[in-house]
Amino acid sequence: MIKLSKSKLNNVAFQGQSGAYSEMACAEVFPEMQTVPCENFEDAFDAVINGTTKYAMIPIENSRAGRVADIHNLLKDSRLHIVKEYFYKVNHQLLGLEGANISDIASVFSHNQALSQCRNFINKHGLSPITMGDTAGSAAYIINNNDIKCAAIASSLAGKIHGLKILSNNIQDSKNNITRFVVLSLEPNDPDPTDGLILTSCIFSLRNIPASLYKALGGFATNRINILKLESYMLDESFTSAQFYIDIEGHPSNSSVQLALEELGFFSKEVRILGVYKGDVNRKTG
Repeated sequence: MIKLSKSKLNNVAFQGQSGAYSEMACAEVFPEMQTVPCENFEDAFDAVINGTTKYAMIPIENSRAGRVADIHNLLKDSRLHIVKEYFYKVNHQLLGLEGANISDIASVFSHNQALSQCRNFINKHGLSPITMGDTAGSAAYIINNNDIKCAAIASSLAGKIHGLKILSNNIQDSKNNITRFVVLSLEPNDPDPTDGLILTSCIFSLRNIPASLYKALGGFATNRINILKLESYMLDESFTSAQFYIDIEGHPSNSSVQLALEELGFFSKEVRILGVYKGDVNRKTG
């Protein structure tokens, strides 16, 4: 359980318009909370930072399309904390105008992640993919554009909201299409270290010494700490400086995790814990 802060806010921010998958994930995790749509991820972060919302529900990676662009940099630059993760199964629909058939469609509009997750369907039907800011916004565009040759990839909820017809169900390439969301808060979470699977997420940048990454990660091996995710990305345009994002099993209060993080810190210029939280019930480790 997330230990709620004393804040009286009862809302959660998400990126996109009403009917977005992020909003549907919010409704599953926080059914009692009001959802607050934001135009972009920066606005969703700012909503929490400025005290407009209590949480932000942010997609961080997809099982098919990989990392969601820019999220790691936003995490690095903000003072928000990850307090929960949630695995959401995404089922994409092809949405068109009433009276349209798949044979009529020439162009398909959606967020780049959704387009990537439906690549096989798009190629099979010879559609031209056009990137939009979010899936629900793509559905709104279709109804406003009123062109029978155009369709959107979005949720069934977005189709219902905008009065679009489902031309094809569940068109994603993988039938087990999972997006991992993280819940962000101004206040960190401190789960019980013995309460099931606990994750610790960090970002770090290495000292400029030979084999620094090998040495920095050695502490996790010697202390038998499982690394669930390790990802690097460039900090600037010079391609000479990288930042790393890491998810590990265990609570920092655990002595083995402490020792591993100390060794990571010795070979790093900076280590910052982004959050300590319970793993999703559907997460498989080992």
